[in-house]
Amino acid sequence: MQPAQNVATKAIVTGGAQGIGFAIANQLVAEGCTSIALIGRDKAKGAKAVAKLEAAGAKAIFISADISDEKAGLAAVEQAAKTFGTINALVNAAATSARASLIETTKENFDFIFHTNVLGPMLLMQGVVKGLLEAKQPGSIVNVLSMSGHGGQPFLTPYAASKAALAGVTKNAAYAYRKNRIRVNAVMPGWMDTEGEDLVQKKWHNAPDNWLALAEANQPMGQLVKPAQLAHLVTYMISPISGVMTGALVDYDQTIIGPSD
Repeated sequence: MQPAQNVATKAIVTGGAQGIGFAIANQLVAEGCTSIALIGRDKAKGAKAVAKLEAAGAKAIFISADISDEKAGLAAVEQAAKTFGTINALVNAAATSARASLIETTKENFDFIFHTNVLGPMLLMQGVVKGLLEAKQPGSIVNVLSMSGHGGQPFLTPYAASKAALAGVTKNAAYAYRKNRIRVNAVMPGWMDTEGEDLVQKKWHNAPDNWLALAEANQPMGQLVKPAQLAHLVTYMISPISGVMTGALVDYDQTIIGPSD
């Protein structure tokens, strides 16, 4: 496969074995990304994802790591760079959406959510940016946030706070490294149809098996956010074809922030 001129060629995608992470990795390869490292915890799912990406013509590896471990992210970037060379694209898609309201939040669940959703992605960003600076190469990062970063539902207090925090990190890094031509952006999707969301709905909300059909029937556009659709936006943002775009937080949902309905 010959790399296209409008794609990142050496990428890391966290949460890349399933859901939005795999959809993004798959789209990157479809657009010409030749080397891709997936980071996740499930080795079996990781092996299947790698096989699919390699069948599509890319070189792919799976790195088993829990990004809530502060040492795991930097180690994963180092491993990917040893395999492929300087990494020029990072998509932080892995996250936990564990539930807790303001009065239910404990130090333990707050720490876990922030280590997974903020510290982990930030350290991955650190590792990729260091490599780009040393190589004097341009690069691009996209963080997958959430519409909850604007405030969120009452049962998502620490999750919403974590996504708002990563939004701040996104803008800060974009400003800090723009003159090095390292672009940092984020997408903020709404309610999404993924394997993980199915588990969340049944674990936390006692949802019936047909919860998705019921939920989509009440949405303005008759669907939840689909990973394959969102992936096209993320690959555009990560690629050089998006030009000077940096520091952007892009809402991707049918809920419009502002109106009070």
